[in-house]
Amino acid sequence: MAVADRAYATLKLLDRCRKLRNPITFIIRLRLDAALYEPAPPRRPGQIGRPRIKGERLPNLSEVAEDPKTVWKPTKIANWYGSGERIVEIASATAVWYSTSLFAVPVRSVLISDPRGEFKTQALLCTDLETDPKKILSWFVMRWQLEVSFQEVRRHLGFETQRQWSEMAIRRTTPALLGLFSLTTLFAHDRMAPGAGAFRQAAWYHKRYPTFADSLAMVRKELWASATFYGSPAETDTVKVPRAFVERLTNAVCYAA
Repeated sequence: MAVADRAYATLKLLDRCRKLRNPITFIIRLRLDAALYEPAPPRRPGQIGRPRIKGERLPNLSEVAEDPKTVWKPTKIANWYGSGERIVEIASATAVWYSTSLFAVPVRSVLISDPRGEFKTQALLCTDLETDPKKILSWFVMRWQLEVSFQEVRRHLGFETQRQWSEMAIRRTTPALLGLFSLTTLFAHDRMAPGAGAFRQAAWYHKRYPTFADSLAMVRKELWASATFYGSPAETDTVKVPRAFVERLTNAVCYAA
């Protein structure tokens, strides 16, 4: 199974993957104005000509969302983009997605509406027509955690910005950076989990949980304080400047490094 964004919503890709020896099920975003059709009607005995690949045109999903006859089903999602439980309304149906001169792909569409009105109505598709709509939505929401991880490892560790020209070097660097991301997160988890006081806060924005930037800063501070980096053994804790100033400077550099 593959869960992806709208960039992968191409009929050529979906048609090819569903026809593989081991078909790949896709769950991706679907445009509200996508051309959806009824399944092709069965051929009559003795009918000549090429078989039809689609039936009559169905209303756009944007029209279905506004139709007062549309039946919405309240659905509870256990972890809605990291914010806990959330109840949304969904409406699902099967159809054939087709575009002129391209392929006809049977899909299950899932319309998602927010009773709170905090986000606009959106749609997903699944190439497995028998999949439960709630599972489709739950699997798609789980993708958010992976997106955030890739964003953080790119921003802070230089993922996908390597300057090597060798393919082997890139193959080594990529898993090393992902491994470093995991090690940093695990190393900081035990120390930051007990309370919010272990990481930096802003007066205008309260964070319930530490970010990866907080974890990275804590790991840096731990490494810099280690005796491994001393040129010679320290004989005293005395410093030439106030210790409070040194601590503030260290905390600032941890985030700026």
